Amino acid sequence: MLARPGWKTPLLAKMVREKFQKRSKYFSLLFPLLLLAAGLGVVSIGWLRPYKNYAGSEKLVLIPRGATSYEIARQLEREGIVSHWAWFLSYIKTIKRYHPLQAGEYRFDVPVSIPQAADKLIRGLVFYHEITIPEGYSLFDILELLDLNGFATPETFWAAAARVDLISDLAPGLKNLEGFLFPDTYRVSRGTTTDEIIRQMVEKFRHVYAKDFEAAIEQNSFSLKEVVTLASLIEKETGVDGERELVSAVFRNRLQRQIPLQCDPTVIYAAKLDGKFRGEIHQSDLDSSSPYNTYRHVGLPPAPIANPGIRAMEAALRPAKVDYLYFVSNNRGGHVFSATLDQHNRAVAAYRSGVRQEINRTFQPKQGRL
Repeated sequence: MLARPGWKTPLLAKMVREKFQKRSKYFSLLFPLLLLAAGLGVVSIGWLRPYKNYAGSEKLVLIPRGATSYEIARQLEREGIVSHWAWFLSYIKTIKRYHPLQAGEYRFDVPVSIPQAADKLIRGLVFYHEITIPEGYSLFDILELLDLNGFATPETFWAAAARVDLISDLAPGLKNLEGFLFPDTYRVSRGTTTDEIIRQMVEKFRHVYAKDFEAAIEQNSFSLKEVVTLASLIEKETGVDGERELVSAVFRNRLQRQIPLQCDPTVIYAAKLDGKFRGEIHQSDLDSSSPYNTYRHVGLPPAPIANPGIRAMEAALRPAKVDYLYFVSNNRGGHVFSATLDQHNRAVAAYRSGVRQEINRTFQPKQGRL
């Protein structure tokens, strides 16, 4: 039987149409995926490209507590850490949506990608400042140092320094923490409160006390408060190795004989407490009725005048076995120690003569050639 001409044309057209419809269907499904892939490619390029747009070799960025991810993203763009806040925010809201960003100060010193910047904030890799409290610093000195570095104000510092409850179990009867803020180098991050810094210093003191001094103080006739007070006087009088034990002996001998200690640093401290210190000791300071004035009052001052280090504490506990009652500067950074007043007077005369000679050398006019 012969087929009619053209019978395949409708069938072929139908097959072509169905095949085209299937391809169109596949393409309609594939096209959004292609667009998504292309978009992700663009986004990933924006995420992964290292970026740096700030002057200098490094940038410190302080993320405040309570800041939203949007606020942080905008801040990072302003600081030149990321190229656009939207790139950072999109990464945080998709890839790291369950990872909160942590407040604190962060240091950036190389170009970073979006994931690198986010990882630093997610892990809380904050930048730490090193604050060194030298031996012999008083509360006044520590306040000045912390204030200068932006970690305290007079209000926050004196409030924190009044937290005597932090040490009252070891040293009752204190009015502030003078003497119990251990001199050391502390690592603190921006955003650390003054109270937290003070707590670190007290904890360091407690650690050193338990490790090095608790047993010795329990066997000593002085209480911890008295040992720290004596050590603070020693610390302010000399920083010379080998002299601390001698200074300690002088003060111990005077205490035993009920002789006023006549320690100049206590007079200075009394003037500072009254807000009257003028850079040097005046007769009015020596006449002050302050209990810290060891020219007028026999015995130790009522509390430490500075924060002593380990060597001064050791010297306070183990004075040299000598009969010295006096010491005066030798004009070379050290002191001359004497057992009698006559010896001391001669040492004082030598000191004053040395001072005069030094003044003459300093101000003697130079003779030029004719």
